[in-house]
Parts: sequence; C-alpha cells; structure tokens
Amino acid sequence: MKDVTQLTEGWSLRHGEELLEARVPGCVHTDLMAAGVVPDPFLGLGETEVAWVGRRPWTYVARLHHDSPHERTDLVFDGLDTAASVTLDGRPLGTTRNMHRVHRFDVTGRTGELLVRFASAYDEAESVRAAVGERPNVYPEPSQYIRKMACNFGWDWGPTLVTAGIWRPVRLEHWSTARLAAVRPVITVEDGTGLIEVRLDTERTAVGRGRTLRAEARIAGVRAETDFTGDEAVLRLEVPDPRLWWPRGYGEQPLYDLDITLSDDDGPLDTWHRRVGFRTVELDRSADEHGTGFTVVVNGVRIFARGVNWIPDDAFPSRVTPERYRTRLTQAADANVDLVRVWGGGIYEDDAFYDVCDELGLMVWQDFLFACSAYPEEQPLRGEVEAEARDNVVRLMPHPSLILWNGNNENLWGFRDWGWEPALDGDSWGEGYYLGLLPRIVAELDPTRPYTAGSPWSGSWDHHPNDPAHGTHHSWEVWNRQDYAEYRVSVPRFVAEFGWQAPPALATLRRALPGEQLAPDSPGMLHHQKAEDGNGKLNRGVARHFPLPEGDFDRWHYLTQLVQARAVAAGIEHWRSHWPVCAGTVVWQLNDCWPVTSWAAVDGDGRLKPLHHELRRVYADRLLTLQPEGPGLVLAVINQSAEPWHTRVTLRRVAADGTVLDEGVLDAGAGPREVLRLPVPDGLAPAAGSAKEFLVADADGLRALHFPVADKDFGYPRPRFDIEVEPVPGQEDKVDVVVTARTLVRDLLLQPDRLDPAAVCDRGPQTLLPGERTRIRVGGCGAVDADAVRAALFCVDVV
Repeated sequence: MKDVTQLTEGWSLRHGEELLEARVPGCVHTDLMAAGVVPDPFLGLGETEVAWVGRRPWTYVARLHHDSPHERTDLVFDGLDTAASVTLDGRPLGTTRNMHRVHRFDVTGRTGELLVRFASAYDEAESVRAAVGERPNVYPEPSQYIRKMACNFGWDWGPTLVTAGIWRPVRLEHWSTARLAAVRPVITVEDGTGLIEVRLDTERTAVGRGRTLRAEARIAGVRAETDFTGDEAVLRLEVPDPRLWWPRGYGEQPLYDLDITLSDDDGPLDTWHRRVGFRTVELDRSADEHGTGFTVVVNGVRIFARGVNWIPDDAFPSRVTPERYRTRLTQAADANVDLVRVWGGGIYEDDAFYDVCDELGLMVWQDFLFACSAYPEEQPLRGEVEAEARDNVVRLMPHPSLILWNGNNENLWGFRDWGWEPALDGDSWGEGYYLGLLPRIVAELDPTRPYTAGSPWSGSWDHHPNDPAHGTHHSWEVWNRQDYAEYRVSVPRFVAEFGWQAPPALATLRRALPGEQLAPDSPGMLHHQKAEDGNGKLNRGVARHFPLPEGDFDRWHYLTQLVQARAVAAGIEHWRSHWPVCAGTVVWQLNDCWPVTSWAAVDGDGRLKPLHHELRRVYADRLLTLQPEGPGLVLAVINQSAEPWHTRVTLRRVAADGTVLDEGVLDAGAGPREVLRLPVPDGLAPAAGSAKEFLVADADGLRALHFPVADKDFGYPRPRFDIEVEPVPGQEDKVDVVVTARTLVRDLLLQPDRLDPAAVCDRGPQTLLPGERTRIRVGGCGAVDADAVRAALFCVDVV
C-alpha cells in the first residue's frame, strides 16, 4: 500500500551566507519577515522596502532521508512558485516554470541535500518575452510571460509583492506495482438515478507492467469493480434516488463519500477519496427578443445568481488556512451570496476552499488564470497552459459546487477595445486558448460542466464582447465616470463585474498605518489606494450626493463607505427587478488580499464594510425596491424563494419632518422565483424634484425608500435620536444599542470597530422615521456607555 511522508520540517532559506529557518508551505517574503530581515509590507509604506525581494534568486535547502521497502519513491511538489531547478545530492531532478501545477520527480534510492533554486520571476518573464515578443498588458509588469499569480505583480487593489517559494505542500510518496495517477469522476443525474463514470489513469513500476490490477469504487452502498492490464480503467455506478445537491437557498447540500481502491492479488496498492454530490448544471445561452441569455440552471431550476468575485485572500496565499477559507466563505453566505467567481488573475484555490463551497451551497464559477493581458501562445507557455489546465480540471471536477469554467478575464474585451488588435499586428494573444485549447480540455475531461470563453463575452465575435444584450457584461463606466444612478440605464443579461470603492474599517486603517494622522490624502492612505485616480473617483461619488467634507476624516470615511453600499445596492435592486431578462450579478469584490481602499465588502483584516450588510439585504430571497421608470415609479416585489409571496405593501408619502402626507396599500403577489412590478399610484409618488418629501414602502419587515433629489438638495432636519445601551442576558461580551429616532434619521450606521477593534454588529445602514426604534446587537466590545456609542454612530447630516 502506498505510504506518504510529508516534508514540512527541516527547510532553510539561503540569504547571502546565512541559512534562515524556512516554513514550508510558505514563501520567501514570509520567511524573511519571520527572521526580521524585512518589514511587514502590509504596514505603512513597507511594500516599497521589500521590492528587491522579487528581483533576486532564492534557494531552499533540506536534507532528504528515506528508507522504504517500496519499489518507487516520488518527490511531489503541489506548488512551486515559480521558475525553479530541483537538485538532489548535486544531481538535477528537473526544472519548473508554473506556479499552478503539480510536479513529480522519481527519487527512488536517492538521498542527500535537496536544493530548490528559484530564479527571479522577473528574469524568467523577461527571458520568455525575449523569445516570443511583446504583448500588451493593462499593467506595466510582465505577468503574461510567466505562469504565476498575475496579481503578485500588483493590481488596482493589490500590492506588488513578487513571491518565490514552496507555496503548497511537498511530500514523498512510496509505492509499488502501480499507483492512481488521476481519477476523474463524471457525475450526473438522469431520470432520478445518479450516474457516475469514474475514469482512472494509473502509473506502473517495471515490476507492475502487464500485471492484472483491480479497481473498485464505492458510494452510497453501491459498488463497482473491474480488472485490467493496461494503464486505464473505467468504473460505472448507478445510485438510485440520490439526494440532490442544491445551491444555498434552493435546497440542501448532501455529500456522498466516493472511495476508489486500486489493488492486485497481494492487496491494496493505492486509494482515493472525495466527497461528491449529485446535480445537473446547464448554462442557458438561448437567443430571445432581448438578445442572448446567460442563465445558470441547476437541477432544472433557473437561477438568478447572487454573486461575488473572489481574489486571493492574502498576497501571500500560503498563509490562507482552511479555517480562514471557512470564515471568509461563511461571510459570503451570511450576505445571502450563492455564487463565488474565482477570478482569473489569482490562483486555483486550495481544495479546502471548494470543500467549504460544497458544504455551504456556494456555486463556484472558476476562471482559468488569464487576466487583463494578451498572452503568447508559443512555447514554452503553451505546453505549460495545457498541463496546468489538465491538472486543475481533474483536481477540481469532483466538487459539486463547481458549476462553470471560464476561459479568461477581460482579454477578449481588451483585444477589441483597448488598442491591442493593432498593436499585436497578427501575433498570438490568447484567443487560441479561450476558443480552442481550453474548451477542448473541458469537453474531454469534464463534459458535464459548461464552459464560456471569457468574461465579459457575448458568445461570438458577431457581437461586441461586452455587449450588455448578449452573454456576460462588465459594468465599469459607472464607477469610473458616472453617478451610480446610471446603473438603471440598461438591463444586461448577466452582470459579471461591477462595483464601487470604499476605505476599510477604521481599526484596519489604524493597524495598517500606525501613527499616521489619517486623511484621505495622507501618505499611507494614498499608498494603500492602488486604483487610477481612486480618491478622485471616491470624492466625485460622494460630491454628487453630499457636501464633500473638508478636514473631517471620520465624516469622509462614513460617506465613502455609505456611497459604496448605496451604489452596489442601486445596481442589484435594478437588475434583480428585471429578472428573468437579467439573470445574475457578481459584485466586484468580496474580499481583499491586504489592507487597502478597494471595492471589497470584507476588508483586508476580515472586517465587514457597510456594503456587506447591504448585500445581505439586497441579496435576500425577498426584496422590495422602488425604481424610477419614465416619469413615474415602479414598486418591484422580488421573490426568489420557493414559496409564493402574498403581501400588503404600505406606501407612505412622507414630508421631511416625518409628517405622513398620503398613504395607501397595494396587494401584491409574486410567485416562486418571480418578480412583480407595480406602478406607484400618482397620488403617492413624491413630486419629481421635490426637496421636501419622499416615499416609503413597507411589507413584512422589509422597507424600500425613494428620495426624488440628492441628499445635499433634500431638506433634512437636524437628526436627533436617543441612545440606550442594554446588556444581553447571559452574554457578557455583547450589548444591545437601542436607538430611538426623534426626527428622520437617514442611513444610521454604527461602526463597531470604533468601540473595540474586535467588535462586530448585526446591522448596516438603516433609515428611521420619527418615533421608530432599532436595536443593534454588538459583540466583542464588552461594557460600553452611551457616549462611546454615540461617537461610533453616523448618519446623513447635510444641514
């Protein structure tokens, strides 16, 4: 039986004449930080002080000892970052040039000093560029010339920290006769029966060549076996009436243990185990009167995808533990997210990521790793791309949460719109990957899952790649140049990227910028703002709605976070109200890889921005929204639940001082997974351009608001409210903050980290009418008084 020895101990990193203790898995930066050689690049301006690290070669050293009775011993690296030569006892084992692949070397009978020498990623990229020629790139760094995490080279939310190291586990595998080289379970459901076709690839030793082997598969009490003498075998199993795996909100997520055993007459040789699920997935890209659709269909049910984009959760991804994956993905589920798009400038995440998605019912849209660049298709890259794709398709395909493969991020769009086509002058740029190689690999290895060539992509060159009427659309004009009300101008078929920036929580800023007098343009704040004209866009976004605060950082911080939440909510509410024409929104972005001003809902220290709370509201199964349409207003009653929603919606036209000017009730009924759109009666709609009245819609604890003018033009009273702090019985670390409004209080927000860096609360921005009361539960803050709470509370105040 194969046995495995993990090689996590005894590694050193050569730094000049010194040998520093090295952590494996890990990277050079984290080892240098642990040794005190370099500062933490996440703090202050530390990123600039470590730029030299990525431009040097580095060597990891260990002593390899093993004594095994098996015929064969393999040294297996799950991830080497990136261009490396591996030697054992002075003799070469091989070279690597791909961060995203597994590498295996035969070390049978060999021991001694193991050296892994990493070339500078810059040097490797430049050597490839010299061989294949120039290609355009959105960023100035050479990320498209090396199969490495592209955002290592910096992004508009990420630092430039070009890593090297043994970033995933390394081990010795000892085996005899034969081993399982690849296991591909193709799983589907037909007529209520779960069908599994398990395709096995094996590797044999010289002794095992030609020997009869037996493969056995077991799942849910069903067993299949076959004898074979070649290197491949197929096992087929039928599971009657399996429980179906569903996305969250649509059903449960039952998982089944699938076990494979490879054996010969002397007993077991190797085993393989995964948890799998039964479900069908389709992508409806049918043409209709609106254009070309893009609707996810799971188990025959059409789904409006409530999504977020995912980037690597740390600039040093070897630091992301299974527990951290679970925390971050649980935050996504808590925001009523049901789809996570793994973006193409990062990594194929660890299996722990997909395991949690399987358990939580989070559908995974997986990009192949190409982003915002023209990629050469010549060698040595082409062979690496194919091997990488094959490795990762086979590794990830057992996960039922994985529902879509996507060829690239924005490269088809870039070719058409960003000046690439004339600059390339006929050179390869990646089209052959996205429209040729990758779909062939998916069709061969993972035929039950859909593939799309890119995001955005209209489905063919017959339409513009980012045409909102066809396929997937990225909406960035609004953030870059317009007010967020412009999201309402169009109804794309599927919005795969859109977003709005905001700074992280105050406690995150204070940790990341120690000692700095915080201001929007203070040195650390500017360094931790990577977007082009990022602060300019933030300020213009605020100024369209509020007087821009001068010299009041706390107020600026509140307003930028509030505008982020409002902007994203405006887009989602509009697009959800047009289901099924629009079939999904994927917010840019869920998470951050370091403390930074960005589009994230969860900041680099894991703290929730107001956007996260707003996502929980606008991604809930049931939502009320008031949408301007022509000269009037539409009330959209959105029901994404499986049950009909019959309700009575109370509409109140309210004066700025809280006086109810008119009131009415609409009976509303939305069927399962349906949207009902009702015109607001003329007498209830506030006058267009009025600065003195607004509309409130309430039903079943849900509220929608419509103000006819920008906040800075509305006649708000000076906000007044009372605060009480009540202990929570039996929970000493929690308090309830009870706020009673004496006037209209718009977008009341408690920033809990101002009470304690560890504090969290259960509510985001909320609007109270005079006399209304809200209860905000705060955890992790201990005992606090009303004065401290008042200092942590913000609301709209433009008087």
